[in-house]
Amino acid sequence: MSLQRIAVLGGGAWGTALALTCARAGRDVTLWEFDARNSEHLSASRESLFLPGVKLDERIGLTRDLAEAVRADAVLAVVPAQAMRAVAGSAAKLLPAAVPFVACAKGIERGTHKFMTEIIAECAPAAVPAILSGPSFAADVARGLPTAVTIASTQRGIAVALAHAINGGAFRPYHSTDVRGVELGGATKNVLAIAAGIVTGRGLGASASAALTTRGFAELVRFGKAYGAKTETMMGLSGLGDLVLTCSTPQSRNFSCGVALGKGEKPDTAAHGKLAEGVFTAPVVMEMARAKNVEMPICGAVAAILAGTIGVDEAIESLLTRPLKSEA
Repeated sequence: MSLQRIAVLGGGAWGTALALTCARAGRDVTLWEFDARNSEHLSASRESLFLPGVKLDERIGLTRDLAEAVRADAVLAVVPAQAMRAVAGSAAKLLPAAVPFVACAKGIERGTHKFMTEIIAECAPAAVPAILSGPSFAADVARGLPTAVTIASTQRGIAVALAHAINGGAFRPYHSTDVRGVELGGATKNVLAIAAGIVTGRGLGASASAALTTRGFAELVRFGKAYGAKTETMMGLSGLGDLVLTCSTPQSRNFSCGVALGKGEKPDTAAHGKLAEGVFTAPVVMEMARAKNVEMPICGAVAAILAGTIGVDEAIESLLTRPLKSEA
């Protein structure tokens, strides 16, 4: 299967980075941006407002016409998780039949508890849903630094074709058929990254950070198993790999949000106007965990802090005073 024409929906930092990657891979790329201000900036300077200093390859076409953009062999939907339904719904009647429609957002829809590929299947039934996730920062990918991710579809042939289509040299996609594992790992790690940021912001030390990441990973695995994810996927790039990255650096918006919370900022201002998907995902994860009786004390503490029902110090104390138990 040849996927030569790639549409990238979303001209933010990650969308710009993926458009550049696809262009490096020799694909014909069209970048669609809904936001008028950023679209004008892209057209005028060949640069996204959200990734300053990174010029778009001249071969990348720009458009605000969704119908023009999705006349492609594959579509990468690089929009916030809570906007996936609107974008997939708008694109549905414009898409070619059986086109791969790849969610590049890490989250779960509020209210419905639906994963991104479920939303795509519901809103654009003629498309083939897929998911791209893994340890990656837009700035690194845009600069062509070595990065490995996972791309998954229930149709193995589609996953393989997509991996080859977006393989931009230093950008190395591994393919998988465990769609649920890939999207669940990416969504849950955002919540845990907020927790890791809180530990750093509160100055609790490197030992506490290591313990938080390790025990957080145990929660991620329990949650994944409850919802049908494969353990090996949880151990891979889209699970453990992404968790390690986002729990260790201020480049992560979720980690930075947690640092601000740890330093005493209020939940409604801690993200500093930037999109931290974990803020939206935390209450959803806990609703889903309770539905399956999955124990997730760290994610629960984050959700409670964000909801304003518990303070940071109280949350830390509640975790430290939990009954001692076997690590297994």
